[in-house]
Amino acid sequence: MIRFFLFISALSVVLTLQAQEISYKLSMPKPQNHYFEVEMLLSNFKDKQLDIKMPVWAPGSYLVREFAKNVNLVKAFDEGGNELKVTKKSKNTWSIVKGKAKKVTVKYEVYAFELSVRTSFLDLTHGYVSGTGVFMYVHKYLGLKGKLDIIPFSKFNKITTALPEVITANTGTRSFQFDNYDQLADCPIEIGMHTTFEFNANNVKHTVAMYGEGNYDIATLKTDMAKIVNAATNVFGENPNKEYVFIIHNVVDGQGGLEHTNSTTLSVNRWTYQGAEYLGFLSLVAHEYFHLWNVKRIRPIELGPFNYDEENYTSLLWVMEGFTSYYDELLLVRAGYYDKDDYLNKLQNSINYVEGSVGSRVQPVAHASFDAWIKAYRPNENSANTTMTYYSRGQVMAAILDAKIISKYKGEKCLDHFLQTLYTKYYKKMNRGFSEDEFKKELGTFLGEDMTDFFDKYINGTQIPPYNDLLGSIGLNVKDVSTTKPSFGATFRTEGGKIIVKGVRNGSAAEDAGLSVNDEVLGVNGYRAEQKALEATVNGLMIGEKAELLISRDEILFSIEVSTSNYMKPQYSFEVSTAKDKLALLYYWLRADNN
Repeated sequence: MIRFFLFISALSVVLTLQAQEISYKLSMPKPQNHYFEVEMLLSNFKDKQLDIKMPVWAPGSYLVREFAKNVNLVKAFDEGGNELKVTKKSKNTWSIVKGKAKKVTVKYEVYAFELSVRTSFLDLTHGYVSGTGVFMYVHKYLGLKGKLDIIPFSKFNKITTALPEVITANTGTRSFQFDNYDQLADCPIEIGMHTTFEFNANNVKHTVAMYGEGNYDIATLKTDMAKIVNAATNVFGENPNKEYVFIIHNVVDGQGGLEHTNSTTLSVNRWTYQGAEYLGFLSLVAHEYFHLWNVKRIRPIELGPFNYDEENYTSLLWVMEGFTSYYDELLLVRAGYYDKDDYLNKLQNSINYVEGSVGSRVQPVAHASFDAWIKAYRPNENSANTTMTYYSRGQVMAAILDAKIISKYKGEKCLDHFLQTLYTKYYKKMNRGFSEDEFKKELGTFLGEDMTDFFDKYINGTQIPPYNDLLGSIGLNVKDVSTTKPSFGATFRTEGGKIIVKGVRNGSAAEDAGLSVNDEVLGVNGYRAEQKALEATVNGLMIGEKAELLISRDEILFSIEVSTSNYMKPQYSFEVSTAKDKLALLYYWLRADNN
């Protein structure tokens, strides 16, 4: 009998939870004011008080952006239209005293006038919705299913999103459903008069929404994007999606892309679809598409389910973004857009950029990942001296690990196969992310070696890897061509007719002389300064030679004597091996299909 009552009690709780419903209505009656109007309908919640929240960040972009700053007055009403008390509880939390109300309608406006891949935008040409900056959620109820009704502006005739559409009889409203808040937040929405086209690749329907004018050719894009999709899918042997959406903003100032589980938003210059810039576009397509595996499914355990209230720290962004940066170029080789020399030139440039950067000797790549929230997206005048991007350093680490795997398995396995292992174990079987220790252990198991020393030196440390030993094992001889040269160590920019110090390298002659960022240089050696002449003078100084600069700092004039000092910048060059056994490994690495 006791068991029976316990069963009935548990069933009652389940039914009560099932009865709770959430839905949203999004409208934009006056796009020129840049406001989205949002209504949340909350039904059958038993709580006497409901806390609703606006996320502070957008997954995939590791910076607290304080989306609540764009929200106007929040109001709530019961089913009879009576206004309920709403109190601001924290920077992104509103508390609603609902009492016995069975239905609560929450109304608020969101100012949307920042057109980027991570923020929302609305004007008379289109609307773009990045969910974390528009849709609030009910605290403790992120898992609720729901519906989104969109009432577009009268002149907007298209809505493109990866959210599943619900067919309704209401011709003025389009309805979409979501399984939980994460899905709602993870599916950006393009609303307007954009051009759309479709292509099929690996039995997956791909929809492309093109906002803005550009020099693109749809037939060419269909062919080329399908090749990139096929090359990415071949890495894993399967595509987890049945449909996928590209939203592409063709603008003046392209800003890159942002990944989602079954969609992406790309922001590119509208004239990017020809020549070398077009290859850059295809690389961006490859990067964001590869993320549907690496980040959205192969991921650190901290990156989902998300905490939308604060930073979600992980030391593995060098794997998530760095490995993806490695593949976004390698996939262009496999798809036939780069030849061997094209790719090796790009990898050589990446290594020289990473090792030639002062910050590479200061910030380990694991620290760069963890501190992305406070450093990567908030650079200052000293960032070049103290930081290194986890994109570029991670890309180089991926190349090194790929070489280690290829060498270990004598051209029968590569980095693809390690990623397949992570995908199968953690996503398909365990449906969760992995910790840093688990990633390190899995890598060590796959390679059959203890990775502690590797991580201590190159991931949690800042040592320069032995490139010739590592890449030479697969047919790419790496020669150290570093040279020591006299160097001044400062850069300049012209701003409003003034020559301003842009950067000063740590330990340089410019720093020793007392030059500071934002100083204005008025003269050099008794003559009025002009940027090209100034740079020629200070950069042409030999050891022992001096020059005199007239400086204005805080409108106080003074002179400083400057010289140069010897500076060694690490630099490497590549040479393909002539040994047949190593050449075979190199061609395995750079052939069209490694599966």
